[in-house]
Amino acid sequence: MQHTTFTTTTRGLNRTLLPMRLFEKAKRLGTWNPSDIDLSQDQRDWATFSPDEKELIYLLLGLFVAGEEAVTLDLLPLIEVVAREGRLEEEMYLTTFLFEEAKHTDFFQRVLHEVCGGEVDLAQYHSDNYKQLIYEALPEALLALKTDASPAAQIRASVTYNIIVEGVLAETGYHTFFTMLERNNLMPGLRKGIGLLKQDESRHIAYGIYLLSRLIAKHPDEWETLESHMNALLMPAIGVIGDAFARFEVVPFGLDLNDFIEFATSQFGYRYERLEKARGVSMDEVNRVAIEMI
Repeated sequence: MQHTTFTTTTRGLNRTLLPMRLFEKAKRLGTWNPSDIDLSQDQRDWATFSPDEKELIYLLLGLFVAGEEAVTLDLLPLIEVVAREGRLEEEMYLTTFLFEEAKHTDFFQRVLHEVCGGEVDLAQYHSDNYKQLIYEALPEALLALKTDASPAAQIRASVTYNIIVEGVLAETGYHTFFTMLERNNLMPGLRKGIGLLKQDESRHIAYGIYLLSRLIAKHPDEWETLESHMNALLMPAIGVIGDAFARFEVVPFGLDLNDFIEFATSQFGYRYERLEKARGVSMDEVNRVAIEMI
């Protein structure tokens, strides 16, 4: 299809929209380089860990690196849908997603090879619950957008990616890493990288909440689609956490499964409440509330 007009030469960019606010933050905060992070102390700490402690770190890294690679591979159709709808401000921000997800893949791969040795078959840590989400549900929902750009399809894609994979799994994983490493002052390079990753992912989740709120505000009859998809994916997400802890008779670093189940469900509940408020409100209100939350 040929171009007939351009946003930048007609109405111009709307810099008051949440995606443009996030784009500004991404330009300022999202250009960190995984190759610049010093991993020398991490290497020394790794040498002191027990076999079970190494096993837990391998497990977490195995979940993260595959998850980051999966979203890097599967994300493009969401960007294409937004572009086809002519939402330039959203597309501009979404260009940072692909770069950041690829950068996260790079970071975890570097830790695996430079700190942990990288000779372990990480697929052994991918339980059936994990495969259901990352191997199946994620590509299914995102790649469906190639042929179905309906509000329902966009809702399923964003719920899977932003709410479940990023908002439940990834955020619980960050919480796990910080709980076991921060309290013991271990692996400062990994902690620094995860802190930077968390900043990136918080912007991704903020956009996901905005996208879903926009869709629900305009199509309130699709609330059931959103609600049912969130609920359908919550159980395998919680299952991933349980599967990880179940591998150990005594969980290393003094971790308690209940703490992380509670954390995951609270993240889910908080996002659910935010989305529920978008029913029946105007787009101006969606944008105002979204900006207040970042």
